[in-house]
Amino acid sequence: MASKNIVHFTEANFDAEVLKSTVPVLVDFTATWCGPCKVLAPIVEKLADELEGKVKVGKLDIDENPGVTAKYGIRGVPTVIAFQGGAEKAKHVGLAKREQLMKLLGV
Repeated sequence: MASKNIVHFTEANFDAEVLKSTVPVLVDFTATWCGPCKVLAPIVEKLADELEGKVKVGKLDIDENPGVTAKYGIRGVPTVIAFQGGAEKAKHVGLAKREQLMKLLGV
């Protein structure tokens, strides 16, 4: 079951939702065909629920949003990037544990 706290980022809303966000943002760059992405999904969703109001958590489908994917040099999925103040703060490529995601955010 998907979390109601997951934001679906797209090329159309990326600037407003991520780069201009007043709170830190965790972006899960994912793909529907990616096995490890499916393993990471419940971890990301639980984090979205736990950090509601403190951190914006969402997903961006790399196949549907090639511009943003290219801009951030995404070559493998899952890739998770933490943004703060409109800038990339930290990045993790590959399957991550909850603790690794919390560390990316500095939480």
